[in-house]
This record gives sequence, C-alpha cells and structure tokens, in this order.
Amino acid sequence: MSKVDSLMRCHAPVPLAASHDRNARRTLWVVILTAVMMVGEIVAGYMTGSMALLADGFHMATHAGALGVTAAAYAYAKHHAESGRYSFGTGKVGDLAGFTSALILGMVAIGIGIESIMRLVHPEKVDFGDATFVAVLGLVVNIVSAILLSGDHSHGPGHAHSHDQTHAQADAHDHDHHGHQHAHGHDNNMRSAYIHVLADALTSILAIGALLAGRYLGWVWLDPAMGVVGALVIAHWSRGLLRDTAGILLDRSDVKLAARLSAAIEGIGDVSITDLHVWPIGAGCHAAIVTVTSTPILPPEVIRARAADVKGIRHLTIECAGRS
Repeated sequence: MSKVDSLMRCHAPVPLAASHDRNARRTLWVVILTAVMMVGEIVAGYMTGSMALLADGFHMATHAGALGVTAAAYAYAKHHAESGRYSFGTGKVGDLAGFTSALILGMVAIGIGIESIMRLVHPEKVDFGDATFVAVLGLVVNIVSAILLSGDHSHGPGHAHSHDQTHAQADAHDHDHHGHQHAHGHDNNMRSAYIHVLADALTSILAIGALLAGRYLGWVWLDPAMGVVGALVIAHWSRGLLRDTAGILLDRSDVKLAARLSAAIEGIGDVSITDLHVWPIGAGCHAAIVTVTSTPILPPEVIRARAADVKGIRHLTIECAGRS
C-alpha cells in the first residue's frame, strides 16, 4: 500500500527566464552585426590572401548560422511556452540550441586547424596592410556584440550565470503551487552565443597580431600559426559547452540539489528515502521524484511540506509507502 502525490497531473507551464525576451533581442542584433562583418572579412580575406583573416571570416559565417539557431530557439521556446504538448515546458530548447552551436564550434575549429596547417606547409602571399584594417574592424564588431550579449548572465566561457527568479507554487491536490523559489540557473542558449562572439574576438586578435608581425617583422609563418592556436582554443570552448548542454539534455542528476532535498525530508529520522531523482527541466528549474517509506505511512502532504524550503524544484512527485 502506498500513497502517491503528483503535481504533474495538471500543472502550470514552467515559466521562461525573466531575461528571455531581452536575451532574444540581444541575440538578433548580434546576428545582424555578425552577418554583415562576415561578408566583409571573407571578401577581404580572398582579396588580401590572409589566412588568418579568411579563417576569421568563415568562422564568423558559421557563427552567424549558430547565432541564428540561438535566436530561433528563443522564438520557439516563447511561442510554445504555454503549450500542453511539453510536459515540462520548453526550457530545454535553449540547451538543444546550445548543443547544436557547440557542434558547429567544433567543426569550425577542425576546419580552421586543417587549413592553417596547410598554409604553414605551403605559404601564400598576404596583403598585410589591408588585411589588418579589416581584422581591426572585425574586432570592433566582436566587442560590440560581446557588450550586447554580456550583462547579468555571462562572465566568460566557463562562468555563464543567469540571475533570474523562478516563482513556483505547489499544493498537494488543488494544483496551486507552494512557496517562492529563487533559482540561479544557466542560460546555455545565451552562453553559446556569448562563446561564439568570444571565439570571434579571439580569432580577430590573433589575426591582427599575426598580420602586424608579418608586416613589420617578416614573420609570414605566424599568420597560419595563429590559425592553429585559435582552432585549439575554440575546440576547448566547444568541448565545455558540449559537456554542459549534453548533461542537461540527458537529464543528468543534480547531486547537490538531491542531497539538500534528501536532508530536508529525512532530517527528522522518521522516514527513509528509497528512490530519488532530481534533474533540470529549464534554467534554474528542476523536477524531482521521491519515494519514501515509513511506519505508519505518512501522507504525501507531510513530505511536501518538508521539501517546501528546498529552492529550485518546480515539479515534485512523492510516493509514500510502508516499511516492510
């Protein structure tokens, strides 16, 4: 005999982050800036013969596509936010877009690395003056884009934080939700856009340095060498973003949050948790399933009351069973 209390029978949609619309507008502006600069750098790269500049241009081309995916993900998530087709809302759409962007970053890194190595083996003539001017212009665009995408969420490739509040209330049977929850989550969609812009800025800086060294020091080999360095750094960022977004898409357990929930429920010592699952369903939002045993069987409302102070859980399913 067991008692089950679930919030998933008829629940309010998981809310999107408060910064959702703002981030969508920022991303759209960056897509436009990136697309314009992309065309300029590719044309200039072919005309001047600069591998560093050409690599930066093609790098921007793939980033324009990836940023377009980011913008589309924001639009899709908002359009379907209230849809009953998605049990836990559309919070993971951004992580799916981030995963896609990470794959694109990885392919860009491979392409730049291969082409740069070929240029090291077979050097080509470079118009350093014109190429430097275009590379500096590209860096300016990257800086403006980074400013647009920065703010309260991004502090670098490995530290993208979203300080948005997710207010959730839950009640055992009438589907009103209890308490207020303040969640510090990661917007991996915005993080992917931010990393793309940082990668663009990095390749621009490397290109400028290589072009100046080639022009004034005669180090022609530095132009493709910087392409290799840029490819390695971009590959590293891609790996980190792939790891984080894949974990969310595969419902990786939130160990720390599970430990807090376990401590809150078992703190008195009258129940034992026999099964516990906690996983992310959006930025700062988690779902949890918990099975507890006790003698006598406690009502699910008692367990829910104990879990009320554990912040970040949007959906909680409880099963209370007797000890054998």
